[in-house]
Amino acid sequence: MLGLGSLGQSKPATAGHVLLLTPDEIFPNPHQPRRVFDEEELAGLAESIRHNGILQPLTVRKLPGNNGGYVLIAGERRLRAARIAGLRKVPCILSDVSEEKSAVLALIENLQRQDLGYFEEAEAVQKLMIEHGFSQEDMARTLGKAQSTLSNKLRLLKLPADLREQINEAKLTERHARALLRLEDETRQRRAMELILTRNLNVGETDQLIDRMLAEKPKSKKLNTIQLFRDLRIFVNTINRAVDTMRRAGIPADADKRETDEYLEYTVRIPKTAENGQEAVCSNAS
Repeated sequence: MLGLGSLGQSKPATAGHVLLLTPDEIFPNPHQPRRVFDEEELAGLAESIRHNGILQPLTVRKLPGNNGGYVLIAGERRLRAARIAGLRKVPCILSDVSEEKSAVLALIENLQRQDLGYFEEAEAVQKLMIEHGFSQEDMARTLGKAQSTLSNKLRLLKLPADLREQINEAKLTERHARALLRLEDETRQRRAMELILTRNLNVGETDQLIDRMLAEKPKSKKLNTIQLFRDLRIFVNTINRAVDTMRRAGIPADADKRETDEYLEYTVRIPKTAENGQEAVCSNAS
C-alpha cells in the first residue's frame, strides 16, 4: 500500500506527482473503450481494496481551465471498486497529456490488461480514427499491431449491432464472428446465428455450416425465373387464342414469332379492309 501521509502539500501538483483525490473529483474518460464491467469481479476487487488499499495509483489529467476536476486516463476498474469499497480518497498520478493522447492511453491500457472484448476493441479503434483523423497505419503503429490484423479487427464492425450484441451475450469467439462475415447477406447471417445458438456449434462446426450455406443456390432467383417463363407462356397462349378467334370469325389473320437472345417478338398481320381504308397492322413484342 502506498505511503500517502505526506501528500497534503499546498503547492499546485505537477505532472508525475501522486495526488489524493476524492472519487467525485474524477470524471470518467469519455474515450473509455470498455463497455462491460463484471459486477462479481468488481465486488471482489472492492473487497481486496478494503483490506489492502489501492496498490497501483490511477492515472488522471487535469481539466483545462480553473474549474478544478480531473479526467480519468487509466484505472476505471479500480475507481469503480474504490467507490464500492467506500474509499474517501484514492491515489492518482497526474499526467500532462492531451485529450487525444489520453484516448490512446486508455485503449492501450485495456489492451495490455486484456480487458477488452474484440468488438469493444474494434469500436474504440474506429472511434479514435474518426475523431482524431488517425489512419489505419497510424493506429497499427501506435498499438504495436500489424496493419492487416487491425484491418481484420475493424471488419468485425460490418456485422449489424444487434447481431454483435447477440454474439457477446452468447460469449462466442472472434472466430465465430469472422465466420459470419463470410455471409454478406444479413438475412443469412441471422439464420446462421440462430443455428449456431440452437445447436451450440463450436468454431469448426460453424465454419462447416457457413460452407454449406455458401454452397446453396439462392432459391429466390430460381423461383423468379420459373415465374418469368410461366408468365411468357400465358402471354404467348393469349396471342395464339386471339389469332385463332379472328380466323374462326373469317378474318385471315397471320401470326409470326421471332426469338432472339434478348427478346421474343410476335407480329400479327391483318389484311386491309375496304371499309376503313387504313392499314390494320398490329405488332406486339416482348
